[in-house]
Amino acid sequence: MREELPKPLWQLLPLLVSAVVASALWAAWLGWDQHRDVQPDGTTTGPYEAWQVIGLVLTLLVPVYWAASRHHVAGAALGTTAGLTAAAFYDWSDDASGLFMVGVCMVMIGSLAVTAAVSAVIAAATGNGRRAGG
Repeated sequence: MREELPKPLWQLLPLLVSAVVASALWAAWLGWDQHRDVQPDGTTTGPYEAWQVIGLVLTLLVPVYWAASRHHVAGAALGTTAGLTAAAFYDWSDDASGLFMVGVCMVMIGSLAVTAAVSAVIAAATGNGRRAGG
């Protein structure tokens, strides 16, 4: 006989999966590039290239779609935001200026806004969004 997970655990699963996958994708796309490039005129860029951030965003669509298309709009948005925020905090916490928290807060606010909007659109497009009065 197969045991079922308790209902509260089933409800947390999309949030936890989204958080873990978002952190892993951050590490895969952004975690390995830690140096700044110095241009000939002395200015610095980086440490990330545009293609790395674009790759991260595009691959994050997979877990967001997975969760949002299964009625878990909040889990998709909150889990992805939590995973990205934790990864940014860990990745940038060695900054001596202390300004890394500004960047972490920007990642948190931006990822929450974007994943909430994308999750809502996905839920509406797949017909799995929660219906009012239902």
